[in-house]
Amino acid sequence: MTAEPPRWLSPDELRAWLPVGGLLLKLPAALDAQMQRDSGLSHFEYLVLANLSEAPERTRRMSALAALANGSLSRLSHVVKRLEARGWIERRACPSDGRYTNAVLTDAGWEKVLASAPGHVEAVRTLVLDALSPAELDQLGAMARRLLERLEPGDARNAFPG
Repeated sequence: MTAEPPRWLSPDELRAWLPVGGLLLKLPAALDAQMQRDSGLSHFEYLVLANLSEAPERTRRMSALAALANGSLSRLSHVVKRLEARGWIERRACPSDGRYTNAVLTDAGWEKVLASAPGHVEAVRTLVLDALSPAELDQLGAMARRLLERLEPGDARNAFPG
């Protein structure tokens, strides 16, 4: 059996890919630094709180919250434990199926999201949105959804409609 030779990147592909690789490294770090500086949260902690704030009754199953936050259930459990200690989340048995645990955003957690969101939105605007025209923004969203669909088929359409 003969192995296929690698499909090396062309100069044009490399010129497009290298900045994407840099963005994948630098943007999460910049968002995390802003959130830590302004709110004392990691970006992941903020995503967990924000996802709960948008859920009906500010409640989600832990497994669904882990998927939305793109983290493992184990990582989410550690984060939720820290957020519980701060009084921002409570864990409760799922009333419809006791095999599951729900995460519930408390009133104090809601206040934390409200206090943290403006800084996060400003960082997103400054670092990404303000650099793009409306047409480029539409293209960016479409490209991101296509790439997400390759990473997790079906999830991109549900989690990121567009």
